[in-house]
Amino acid sequence: MNYILFDGDVRNALLPFTYTKPVADIRVGILTIREKWEKHLGLTTTTVTEAYLEEKYPMVEMEENVLLNASFLPTKPLIEMVKSLTKNQAIFKGEDVIAFYTFDSQEEVDFSSYEQIEFDEEIIQIKNTWDIFSLNDKAIRSDFDLITDGRDSEPIPETVSCINRKDIFIEEGAKLTYAILNASTGPIYIGKDAEVMEGVVVRGALAMCENSVLKLGAKIYGATTLGPHCKVGGEVSNSVLMGYSSKGHDGFLGNSVLGEWCNLGADTNNSNLKNNYAEVKLWSYETGRFAKTGLQFCGLMMGDHSKCGINTMFNTGTVVGVSANIFGSGFPRNFVPSFSWGGASGFTEYKTSKVFEVAEVVMKRRNIEFDEKEKKILEHVFEETKKNRNY
Repeated sequence: MNYILFDGDVRNALLPFTYTKPVADIRVGILTIREKWEKHLGLTTTTVTEAYLEEKYPMVEMEENVLLNASFLPTKPLIEMVKSLTKNQAIFKGEDVIAFYTFDSQEEVDFSSYEQIEFDEEIIQIKNTWDIFSLNDKAIRSDFDLITDGRDSEPIPETVSCINRKDIFIEEGAKLTYAILNASTGPIYIGKDAEVMEGVVVRGALAMCENSVLKLGAKIYGATTLGPHCKVGGEVSNSVLMGYSSKGHDGFLGNSVLGEWCNLGADTNNSNLKNNYAEVKLWSYETGRFAKTGLQFCGLMMGDHSKCGINTMFNTGTVVGVSANIFGSGFPRNFVPSFSWGGASGFTEYKTSKVFEVAEVVMKRRNIEFDEKEKKILEHVFEETKKNRNY
């Protein structure tokens, strides 16, 4: 069977992260949503997404297909139902479609003509940006069970102090020295060739993906995810770094999400709790104003390729778009539009020519080419987000 992941109606609620990638390629837990589906199914998937992303994320359609709503994280019971789908059948969770069967000859899908099967078990759905960190504990636990099932961890080095070692899994090539790992509050996964330096203290749940690094003396509270090639120092609590991003020095990051290719300068701090303990509001790209999150703790949402200088201070509930460069004293505004250059004293537009120069250098350091596909995506986002840059 051919499986295709689609963005669904949550795509705009997941901006700025979905400016540069489909919903399926958001990382929550250990794996991206796509990786979760593919590991469960034992098959590769393709994507239905925005037209400007199709060159990088193409769709492959065959005569018979099952379309999967990428906002839902797969479970074993759901996978069994998906694999048994036949003509004119669809799986729903309440009003939301999770999966449905189609033929390439179908011009449109009318669910009123489908047999609608209700999935009545618990399932995680990523509907808002803050779900990525607030549901990360559940996602790490689910991925940990999936990845480690039937496998043995590499030995835990003698110099590492452990609590609840049965919930600690170390992949081949990982390096750990004189660290403290407490998995009593959640599992700890150390990916292939990852490194935990001396003096690191971790309370799970923690996911360290391939080649990620925890630097000297880092203090990590769960549930936190370091995507591939992320480097982290200082203090981090309940945050997700999707991949190739760095918070390499002291400073606090809490209840936050960083996209890919982000960098936080030394001693950058974010607030994750308002002084009056009130509910946090976040900028909504859908409505063009701040929206309630229902959360008391909520920090920084930073889109791909954005950076900030040393000693940057982010207020509670700050949203930073794609390819922003923030620096200077004081607190920048709670919403920093994509392709902005500046800080609390004001912003100007960050031209794509300069953005491309930085992206090329940064990605080359990880042996990844900043190619024409990447340029076209950022050029589209630049044009699409012009309306927000009314400084």
